[in-house]
Amino acid sequence: MSNNNKTDPIVQKNRELTAILEVSRVLTTSFALEKNLLLVMSTLGSLLEMQRGCVFLHDPLSGEMRIVAAHGLAKHNIEKGKYRIGEGIVGRVLEKKKPMVIPNIGEEPLFLNKTGSRPAKDGISFLCVPIMLKNEGLGVLSVDRIYSEEQGNVEDDLRVLTIVASLIAQFIKLWESYEKIEKEKESLKRELKGKYSIENIIGLSDRMQEVFESIHRVAPSKATVLLRGESGTGKELVAKAVHYMSPRSKGPFIKFNCASIPEGLLESELFGHEKGAFTGAIAARKGKFELADKGTIFLDEIGDLPLTLQPKILRVLQEREFERIGSEKTMKVDVRIIAATSRNLETLVSQGKFREDLYFRLNVIPLFLPPLSEREEDIPVLIDFFLVKFNEENNRSVCLDKGALQVFLNYNWPGNVRELENTIERLVIMSGSERVKASELPVNLSIRRAKVSMKSESLTANVEDIEKENIIGALEKTGWIQAKAARLLGITPRQIGYKIKKYGIEEKVL
Repeated sequence: MSNNNKTDPIVQKNRELTAILEVSRVLTTSFALEKNLLLVMSTLGSLLEMQRGCVFLHDPLSGEMRIVAAHGLAKHNIEKGKYRIGEGIVGRVLEKKKPMVIPNIGEEPLFLNKTGSRPAKDGISFLCVPIMLKNEGLGVLSVDRIYSEEQGNVEDDLRVLTIVASLIAQFIKLWESYEKIEKEKESLKRELKGKYSIENIIGLSDRMQEVFESIHRVAPSKATVLLRGESGTGKELVAKAVHYMSPRSKGPFIKFNCASIPEGLLESELFGHEKGAFTGAIAARKGKFELADKGTIFLDEIGDLPLTLQPKILRVLQEREFERIGSEKTMKVDVRIIAATSRNLETLVSQGKFREDLYFRLNVIPLFLPPLSEREEDIPVLIDFFLVKFNEENNRSVCLDKGALQVFLNYNWPGNVRELENTIERLVIMSGSERVKASELPVNLSIRRAKVSMKSESLTANVEDIEKENIIGALEKTGWIQAKAARLLGITPRQIGYKIKKYGIEEKVL
């Protein structure tokens, strides 16, 4: 491809092969479209002695092709290089999906020279090949060459450019897939940020307002947060709200439950391992801390962390560094740690089951999430929220009558918000009517764990009323067959007979 007619053909073939290999290497270094294509054109210019070269890509929305990378053209020339399909040589190549060679552009009226980069056109040959993948025209690759009269092999040039165009086409398709995935990721992050924003944590009570205020204060900081509260109070929701309201919101949020993994696997899960570090380690693996780099790691049930692993967690908290299992290389991570526990860490410390220094490192910003029994005014709001959610999911329109709502308000909710959510979902799915009565509620909701109300002067009477209503409901469902009603309530026929007499329930025949 050299202008020197004495160039050794073997040397020239080596140049061509080197150019193709270098183009392949450039296109696999990153997903930077314009940067990579510019390096491709520079490679062709330096190794294959092009005077000028352009990559035109077709925009389906505008219908135009524009130059996205060029060699040997000034910026103002590049901006002028726009063609429609069928327009000029460039447009025709994409339209026909076949290469074209113009031996002398000065003698070709179809050559438009839109860029204005060739004031003297005589003697310049123009080679143009389509950028295609599976018969889809993506754009055009064009080059200017000056051939001597004695020597010059257009077929070799076209062959090399066709290979390069094919590599570019594959790169463009990969880039499009990458861009689509990145956009989907950003969209998902925005959706998650909205879903787990503080506005989506339900709570009107004073206790929850205090929690919200604390979240607003702590989120922008880098401080370690320790979430305290019973199981089911929403600690994970709060952790996600802190993350998505922080400067780290674009980074990963990695959740890890310290109680869900066997002790022997915990270290590998948290810190990763190298290939061959232990039996079964067939490949190197990143741990949760590595995956959380530049983001947040949420360590749930931190109170269940084994003593043997606590010093390593302490080191990450203090130094932000660790080693994978089987490696001596120290790894640095930039992570924010949010921990949570439903256990009494102070008691664990006094019993020697939890390190005191780790406790103090975790307890920088403690946030206490109140149990549902201490935020009664939030129960109706939560019920409405979950009814809307599960009615929409199941195409139902279930609601609670006043009696059923009162049972919900009187119940102690040992499982907190999670138990309430599961109960509402079950009612929406299983209820045979659109309006749920107290008698249709699960027995355990009202009989077995009725909440002790200090304000009520007639607690016993209140419980008995609920019990009577449940017994009547069970009898109505079973056609007043006492044995079946007893099984439904989880009691013996003798017990239900006693209750019927006690409450003066009159048998009815339907």
